[in-house]
Order: sequence, then C-alpha cells, then structure tokens
Amino acid sequence: MKILVVNAGSSSLKYQVFDMTNEKVLAKGNCEKIGIPGSFVKYKANGIEKVVDGDLKDHSKALSVVLDLLTDKECGVLKSLDEIDAVGHRIVHGGEIFKESVVVTPENLKQMEELIPLGPLHMPANISGIKACQELFKGKPQIAVFDTAFHSHMPKKAYLYGLPYEAYTDWKIRRYGFHGTSHRYVSGECASLEGKDIKDLKIITCHLGNGSSISAIQNGYSVDTSMGLTPLAGVLMGTRCGDIDPSILEAIQDRTGWSLKEITNYLNKKSGILGINGVSSDMRDNEAEIEKGNERAKLVVEMLAYQIKKFIGAYIMAMGGVDAIVFTGGVGENDAVLREKVLENMEFMGIELDKNKNLTIPRGTVEQLNTSNSKVHIYRIPTDEELVIARDALSLINAK
Repeated sequence: MKILVVNAGSSSLKYQVFDMTNEKVLAKGNCEKIGIPGSFVKYKANGIEKVVDGDLKDHSKALSVVLDLLTDKECGVLKSLDEIDAVGHRIVHGGEIFKESVVVTPENLKQMEELIPLGPLHMPANISGIKACQELFKGKPQIAVFDTAFHSHMPKKAYLYGLPYEAYTDWKIRRYGFHGTSHRYVSGECASLEGKDIKDLKIITCHLGNGSSISAIQNGYSVDTSMGLTPLAGVLMGTRCGDIDPSILEAIQDRTGWSLKEITNYLNKKSGILGINGVSSDMRDNEAEIEKGNERAKLVVEMLAYQIKKFIGAYIMAMGGVDAIVFTGGVGENDAVLREKVLENMEFMGIELDKNKNLTIPRGTVEQLNTSNSKVHIYRIPTDEELVIARDALSLINAK
C-alpha cells in the first residue's frame, strides 16, 4: 500500500511517498516558487538528490514534474502511478464542519471551499492541491486531513471569544487552533514513551517553528491551544506578532492611514521575530545576531521564552496538573537555549530540566530531558505530520 502525501502552500508544495507496509518514506521533496519565475522541484529518494528547474505555472504542473521523477527509470521509486493507492492532503481549516479526516467527495470539497474565508492565506492552495491530484490520479481516493480537527473537542469556555454571541453563531468567529496533526502525533508518541494510555495523561505540547502553537492535551484531546481564529494568535513567531491588544490595529491606522489589509499584512508578514530583531525571521539567524551583540536578538529569546512559559503555566492550571511537556517543530526540537529559558525556575512545580543533556543531545532523536528528580517528564520529539496524514489515509481507504 503506497500513499502520496501532499502539503500545498500558496507558492510551494511539499510531498512524500510512503510504503505503508512498514511506514517507510520512499521519496520526498518540495516544489518552490510555484507561479513565480525561478521555480524548481527538489527530489530525494534512494540516496539520490535532484533539483529540477522548470516553469511551474501552477500546482498541477508542479505535481506533474514530481510524478515524472517518481516514475523515472533512474531515480524513481514507482514503476507506474498505479502503485499509488491514495493521496493524503494537509488542509489547514476544517471549521466546525470537519472534526476528523475524510475521503474527498464533490459535496465536502464544496464545503471546504466555503471555509476559504476562515483561512484565506492557505485554503485556496490546499484546495488547488486536491483538484490537481484529482486530475492526475483519476479514480484514486483523495483524503483530507485537517489541522483544526484535533482541537475540535475544546469546550466552549476555551474556544469562545468575549464578543457578542452572534459573532459565533452567525459568523463562526471562535478559536479553532492549528498544527493539529503535529500535536496529535507528538502527544501520541509521548504516551507511548510513558507506557500509558493517552487518556490517562495530561500533556502540554509546544510546536515551535516559524509558526508556533502550544496545546493542552487532556484525556487524549486538545482542551485548549494558543492559536485562534487564524494562525496569527498565540506566541511570537517568525513574522507573526502573536497575541496583541486588538486596539493596536486602530492605533496603527491612525498613525499610518493604512487599510485593514495592509495592517493585517504588517501583523502577519513583518512582525514577530523579524520585527523585533530587525534582521531575520529565522531563529538560527537570531542566534548569530546574539553572537554579534545584537540586543534586540537577545530580546527575541527573552520574549519568546516568557510567552511560552506563560502558556505552559496557564495550561497546567487549566488541566489541574501536567504529566509531560513536549517540545517539537524546527525551533522546539533544535534550540536548546530556548528550551532551557522556557523551563527555568519551574522546579517549584516539579519541572526540572537536565541542562547538560538538553545541550548535548544529537539532532533528530527522541529524548527525555528531565532530571531523575523531576515529577514532570520533559521530551524532545521530532514531529511527523506527513506520517499522520498517511496513517489517516490508510485507515479511511481500509474502512471503505
């Protein structure tokens, strides 16, 4: 059983092919600058890495190049496209409609299109990826896996905003949360490491990357999460501001005369880590700036650690305790200094980091980072959202 997983962005597309008999990745890569001059496809399989330049005018063209590589006589991993049994798609927003993964039908694809206003930056690309694969894999099941689905069990007290109730009932304005496949994967792996049923655990998962979110997971379900109606909310991110006073929008408009669209772009694309250090949205670049003595780069780490710490504290209170804290995502997995700053001075809560191990662990491994005295277990678990999508696809096509 072979499954292609597709994660389509506005001008990019990530892909992986899984052999689900052993969950082995056969090939993977990404397409960049789709619809933009200078587009290309990266491909990796069997120790071979290739970069193919091409005029990727849309997602369909990008996928056709990928499929040519997958079936290439020299570097391919498939004899023909008939070996692909299903295609799994990452879909950012499921609204209140999609609380679990689904096989795509004309009816539910139309429902996804109706959700575009809730995810205008991501949903059009996600849907384009589905439609392109429907054309290229005629008759093959297309599986939609939603970022928001894992958070769909949040109670109203956690997902409602303090707006007139009609904002929710009429416009569906509420907290939805994102990175659901990542939070689901690492919390499941954490439960396995603990040797317990996830329903018996209280876990806080910190997905930290260019986009970041923190989730409180109780009895196997997300009961609260830091992102909101959109992925703009929560902690400081690469170019996103995170939580702010809504009146700041009016204050910016008064001073600049900008339109709401321009202000939203300012909050999403020019703020966050980039906005504070003034140099880069990448935490690796931020570390280099700290070495140069950039005080604003130091401030980035202080701000981000402080904000993550506050969410962890709040979620411990909300769940009445915590058994494990998990760090994942590009930053969460690899930034030892940030992990230490987040967890410092938490010993009074039974949270004690092994600082030496935290600094010396190799990249890409699953590690337990707490001291033997710590009442709360601390883990670094690399995430695998694509595997979650492939597993859901396999489950759905086997259930047919």
